[in-house]
Amino acid sequence: MSTNPPQLPVTVAISGAAGRVGYSLLFRIAYGAMFGTDQSVALRLLEHASKMSRLQAIALELKDCTYPLLDSVTVSDDPHEAFAGADWILLVAGSPRDIPSPARHELLKRNGAIYVEHGRMINAAAPAARIVVIGAPCNANCMIAMAHAADVPREHWIAMNRLDAMRAAAFIAEKAAVPVAQVNRVTIWGNHGEQVYADAHNAFIGDTPAWQVIRDPAWMQEALQAHVRGRSAEIFRLHSASPAATAAQAILGTVRSLSTPTPPGHYFSAAVASDGSYGVPKGLVFGFPLRTDDGHMWSIAQELYLDEFAESQIAANIEQIEQEAVLAERWFG
Repeated sequence: MSTNPPQLPVTVAISGAAGRVGYSLLFRIAYGAMFGTDQSVALRLLEHASKMSRLQAIALELKDCTYPLLDSVTVSDDPHEAFAGADWILLVAGSPRDIPSPARHELLKRNGAIYVEHGRMINAAAPAARIVVIGAPCNANCMIAMAHAADVPREHWIAMNRLDAMRAAAFIAEKAAVPVAQVNRVTIWGNHGEQVYADAHNAFIGDTPAWQVIRDPAWMQEALQAHVRGRSAEIFRLHSASPAATAAQAILGTVRSLSTPTPPGHYFSAAVASDGSYGVPKGLVFGFPLRTDDGHMWSIAQELYLDEFAESQIAANIEQIEQEAVLAERWFG
């Protein structure tokens, strides 16, 4: 732990904070895993009123851990109160899954109303915040919340797909028989879920393109895609619960990548409102390769090579997200 005096705290609000992902995440934020060991944090924890006793118990645990970087913990069942003045808002809230692979339209019906409220409350209480949407289906939920937050810059909204990027990187490392730390620049295009496209062709192993190391196009197009798309269901079948620890790690990594300058020549994956890059319709929340030069504003990395297979996968994801956007507009306005 650094001996430098902590900076002014970063205020982080988390919805659905009493759930499994929240419990896996909060203690790591308080320790310094999100912003580093010189940056103090103030946690605002939001949960449904029926779960407040569990949330209060988690707050007591956080305080008892005596983290030097934990400036304060507040709990609330009021989104306006929890979000007010936050620097970062992590939207984890959603109905619990009771089957391995629930239909996306059903998830949208169950969770969309939550994100209408979240969007309105963020617009009123924290229009300068940067927001990461995690609750499924996160691309559609991000568009729903964004549509109800006219005063929040579109560039502040992110839907998380790093979970898929991590799974792809681990599988690529296993295939290439290298440490996972050597795998970089894995791009996740499109919609987080069973149709997401994990782009290994533009990934690197060390400084060498992954395709030059693996030399197995069929594996990249078939085995890798099936692995990434089916991993959550596989874990659910074994554990009867979604992979909370992996989600927490993905949230930490997403915020770190967004708030830390990207090394030259590198990029990371997250879903943002399209500016028309790669033929994705403007405004559609879509997974892209991103980079940031200042740790605040991101941009879409350009001129990645897309072969016919990649273009077909991107087209399929555009179609799926457009369909979900139509349903979101119909159901939630």
